Amino acid sequence: MNARQQKILSAVIEDYTNTAIPVGSNVLVEKYNFKISTATIRNDMVQLEKEGYLHQPHISAGRIPTDKGYKYFVEEMMGDTELTLAEQKRLQTELLKMKAQHNRLSRTTAKLLSSFTGNLAISGLEKDFAEFGIRELLEQPEFKEIDAFCKVAEALDYIDENIDTLLKGVKPGETRIFIGKENPIKEISNCSMVISPYRTKKGEKGVLAIIGPKRMQYAKNKSLINYMKKLLGASAVVIMIISHL
Repeated sequence: MNARQQKILSAVIEDYTNTAIPVGSNVLVEKYNFKISTATIRNDMVQLEKEGYLHQPHISAGRIPTDKGYKYFVEEMMGDTELTLAEQKRLQTELLKMKAQHNRLSRTTAKLLSSFTGNLAISGLEKDFAEFGIRELLEQPEFKEIDAFCKVAEALDYIDENIDTLLKGVKPGETRIFIGKENPIKEISNCSMVISPYRTKKGEKGVLAIIGPKRMQYAKNKSLINYMKKLLGASAVVIMIISHL
């Protein structure tokens, strides 16, 4: 993939993340300041589709990223970012506030992750699991169809039984992203997950999960996960982001 095609793929992912609408060449020219013709962009998009990075859901529609496209973006282009100082301060303040209210840590972290991402979050310390954000998940267009939502909801009912499966192949302290069919939970193989193990300051093992569309903000969510790990303690809660195709 050449540099121009990388820029096109990145722009398609950014726009689709924000709108959930397939992206056409005219949109890229108008919104992303490409100094080339729409015809050139269309040709590159056709090539990216042939190579499996983009998909055209309908003949008259624009294109959306595929699993391969997201994976290439995450592994080759995204890079690491950090939360802004304002976001860090807000996260610290909210966490301390909830602790002062004597809320369960699993409930607190799930609620915080949901509020920061607008998605469903799950948090567990050993066998103590909590979830927050079902309403937020249902508001996403990917989950408007009841069948799609039910598959995710059914898998969540057994999330505590799948912890070993989720951790398989993930190194301590590693933040890892699984996209689509790479998903360790086969029942929701049309989803993506970001996983990172660590421990609380008391040495407890836990699990955190954020569930939402695959068009999530990967860089921001990864940085949110890493910062939450610092706040909670340091080397083994599992933070998982699951998102729909």
